[in-house]
Amino acid sequence: MKLKLSLTALDAGRQRPSGRGIRPYITFRTLVDPLTNTENTTLRAACPQFPPLQASCLLLMQDHTELPQEEPVAKAWPQFVQGIFGILLLVGSGFLAHFYAPPPTNGLEKQVKELSLQVEQLQREQSMPSVVLNKYRNSICYIFGTYQVGFPNQQPQLRARVSGTAFVVADGLLATNRHVAQPWYGDSEASELVKRGATPQLEKLLVFFPGRPSPVDVTPIAVSSDGDLAVLQIEGAIGHEVRPLPLAENVPSAGELVTVVGYPMGVLGMVAKSPAAVYDRLAYRRDDVGAASELAALSLIRPSATYGHLGDVVGEKLVYDAPTAHGGSGGPVFNSQGEVIGVNSAYIDGFSGGTLGISVKALRPLLAAVEKRKLQTAHIPVASQK
Repeated sequence: MKLKLSLTALDAGRQRPSGRGIRPYITFRTLVDPLTNTENTTLRAACPQFPPLQASCLLLMQDHTELPQEEPVAKAWPQFVQGIFGILLLVGSGFLAHFYAPPPTNGLEKQVKELSLQVEQLQREQSMPSVVLNKYRNSICYIFGTYQVGFPNQQPQLRARVSGTAFVVADGLLATNRHVAQPWYGDSEASELVKRGATPQLEKLLVFFPGRPSPVDVTPIAVSSDGDLAVLQIEGAIGHEVRPLPLAENVPSAGELVTVVGYPMGVLGMVAKSPAAVYDRLAYRRDDVGAASELAALSLIRPSATYGHLGDVVGEKLVYDAPTAHGGSGGPVFNSQGEVIGVNSAYIDGFSGGTLGISVKALRPLLAAVEKRKLQTAHIPVASQK
């Protein structure tokens, strides 16, 4: 650092031949010792032989020599304070950004929406058995029938009863299993008699709808040639409260929740869950038709629901773990959206995960054939029908 003090004065009493004034000067010079890293300040003054300025020069030199040198600590302290202040400023900015910055609303809203959808799906799946029962109970009926197998002009070689479940798929049409509509189908004893020339015959086939005090006759109108499916036609009106069940369009996937509705254990199952007085009266009664009719009169024809998960889909066969029993054959199998994905068909005894159903994909051709037959019949002239 170099400080130069220049003073100019003119001799008012006399002038020099050159005509220039007197220009005294004082110079401060600061030198840094590279070995000791210390500063040494010297003062060089050049004062001409001018009495008024000599005293001032000497005074300046004296005052400069008495100035204290700046300590290193005094120089470092402001830098330290500035550093601390900068750190505090950064920390304060971080707190302000954390507490006052707007949250990432897009990501949070997306997560909340996904969680809400998952909760709604879980609630819908858990409530599905009660939903389908309350909504479609009146469209799911109990079937009871008797059949025989015998030779002409002889007493029947075989006479048996059958019970099962059916559900409304169209106006006046029911879907069920073939082994319910034709009970000798899949019966090993009946099959042996048929091979020997015996003829199977359906004696009676009745359906009991919830809420109706009496049964209704039904007739098989279409049966599958290679699967356990059949379509029944209702003989007579059953009321406006009975509506067709919705059939699923999409193929189900393994892992989906399923609900099976039907009449497992037939009349015995309905009697078991009836009030105590009704149970005591019907528990040991051997007349299934009479017991079912009395249950219908008391509005105790009520299907049951079980639920589980779809374990596998193999072609048109569904495998699930919703339990069932004899009497539940032909019942609808619902998905979590309340649509029918299959017809309950059989179960593997001793294996809880081995309940089998037939996909509605195989049911659609039967329904189409029945509708086509109805249209053809409707266009035949009355004279040709006689």
